[in-house]
Amino acid sequence: MKNFLLQISILTLLTGCFNDGLKKFEAINGAIAEVKNRYAPDKRIAVFDVKATMHKDRVVLSGETDQQEALDALKEKLAAYNLENEVLSLPDESLKGFVYGIVNNSVSNIRSQPRHSSELATQATLGTELKVLKKEGEWYLVQTPDRYISWIDHGGLVVMDDTNYDVWLQSEKVIFMEPAGSVFDIPDLEGEVVSDVVMGCLLKLVGEAYGFYEVQYPDGRLGFVPTGHALKYSEWLAQLNQGRELLVENALKLKGLPYLWGGTSSKAVDCSGFTKTLYFMNGFIIPRDASQQVNEGMAVDEGMAFQGLEVGDLLFFGKPATDSTRQKTTHVGLWIGDGKFIHASRNVRISSVQPNTPLYDSANVNRYLGSKRYLNHLTEGIIDLKAKTVM
Repeated sequence: MKNFLLQISILTLLTGCFNDGLKKFEAINGAIAEVKNRYAPDKRIAVFDVKATMHKDRVVLSGETDQQEALDALKEKLAAYNLENEVLSLPDESLKGFVYGIVNNSVSNIRSQPRHSSELATQATLGTELKVLKKEGEWYLVQTPDRYISWIDHGGLVVMDDTNYDVWLQSEKVIFMEPAGSVFDIPDLEGEVVSDVVMGCLLKLVGEAYGFYEVQYPDGRLGFVPTGHALKYSEWLAQLNQGRELLVENALKLKGLPYLWGGTSSKAVDCSGFTKTLYFMNGFIIPRDASQQVNEGMAVDEGMAFQGLEVGDLLFFGKPATDSTRQKTTHVGLWIGDGKFIHASRNVRISSVQPNTPLYDSANVNRYLGSKRYLNHLTEGIIDLKAKTVM
């Protein structure tokens, strides 16, 4: 009988300890979730992969984050526990200060995982400034100016320390204005091609001769671009009229462009990559995805009748919210007036919201979610290149 009572006592004690430990573990994981939801709710633009494990009387935090403020908030919430922090703060110290990158190809592919077979998450054009967060093998985890975080292979960028990065930032550049073209090894259209270039590519300006800009790549290569195809970046930005007409002008230049999931250049685009490219050439950096773009600007056409829209407004499509689900934005296009919008779907094409017209797009009209106006209504997620530097 005594042994039985002793066993019951031990079992009760163990059960109590287990329940206490379980409650403690749930509280810790709850704190992690709360901090993540507050500081890093969108994993596309913030890294907060933190988990907790319990070792006897210790709680060990591990994982990685680029959100130092979030990590500090979490440690404060868990201050009552015997806490050990093993979370890797990004940028990783192993980069030894080489925490910047400049895209070195006309268009560099940036993937969701560090392998070529992984999904194409986004792209970045030549001269784009990147934040480098860490390295795995020949791949770098980088953040683009629109804050998107994904992986680029070592051939797609040149990594830099503070000194070289500052030199790049302070250097005059040229911006390529046409949908496609070439950089030549001599100031002659009959010269050998150094590489192709696309709309929005940036190269360091070295000089000017014989109707060509002499330019330099991030990796030091030299070449020549016809002055008729490019502008000095500072002059382009100074004279840029960030209006509706330029948005439509560039949109029509890209009409017929192939659709590519993850594409953001004048080689091929997805729907939000198309609008992102148009706004970049109008002097703005906007969020990468349609589901992010829909959160910026000023809401218009709240009656959902394609009324009161202005050229340059962004139209969004998808699934509306229900009592049990949130709105899901899956497509975006640019309003060009006269009942029409231009968008990347199969290819870059013009559609109409007006029934009984040849371009009527019933599929998208029937999933219309509303529109946003960016021009003169900039919000936190829209960067005006005239007002601030890219990074």
